[in-house]
Amino acid sequence: MSPEKPYDEPSEVAAEDGAVVVDGPDGVAITLTPKAAIETSQRLLDAGLTAQGQRVQKKRNPAKLQP
Repeated sequence: MSPEKPYDEPSEVAAEDGAVVVDGPDGVAITLTPKAAIETSQRLLDAGLTAQGQRVQKKRNPAKLQP
């Protein structure tokens, strides 16, 4: 699942009435329980670090990542 164009601006996040509200790009908004928000934040961190590593690797050796 790869988006056409990644967004470069982080989402706004707030705690409201015991829930976590995320306002993302293009009007995307979701409300999560605290538990779901914590797990989602960990998944976002893991994926963000992996993606950053992929970009670094591609800069170092672009031919290696080509099919």
